[in-house]
Amino acid sequence: MTEHNIADARDRMAKAATALGHEFAGVRTGRASGSIFEKITVDYYGVTTPLLQIAGVSSPEPQLLVISPYDKSAMGAIEKAILASDLGLNPSNDGTVIRVPFPPLTEERRKELAKLCKQYAEDARVAVRNIRRDTNDFFKHQEKEHDISQDDLHRLEADVQKTTDGYITEIDEMLKRKEQEIMEV
Repeated sequence: MTEHNIADARDRMAKAATALGHEFAGVRTGRASGSIFEKITVDYYGVTTPLLQIAGVSSPEPQLLVISPYDKSAMGAIEKAILASDLGLNPSNDGTVIRVPFPPLTEERRKELAKLCKQYAEDARVAVRNIRRDTNDFFKHQEKEHDISQDDLHRLEADVQKTTDGYITEIDEMLKRKEQEIMEV
């Protein structure tokens, strides 16, 4: 039973790290990447639809994305959704595709994005620590009910702490890589 709880905690911590990766993918860097459009939704015939479901995105150049809508009538709605997003991008519509140039980031904007990434990483660390706390509380309850011994409790808490430390380190590494990517000119 208790090994199952540790495996569950490990799985939940892995999901927190994966979620952080998705958050980081949505943060704009100096290079064009279609993943920044993951969170953008378009009003498509009265239905809120993710942009990536109604259009293909390609990157012919490092500083340019080209959006090819599957339905040309959605071009205006896609353009409007990109302008309404907080990405600071200025799309241009030529009637067949939408070109989204990525202007170079200013130093101030780079610092803002790095700060945002630090906040995302801290939220992920807090999630991992909350999972650790919940798991340890469960084990303490088990020990109180005499389902496990004190020695087992200490061993299990040490296992959970080791797992927590591993995921915190992974989150810190992810943050470090993202900050380097953002600050790269």
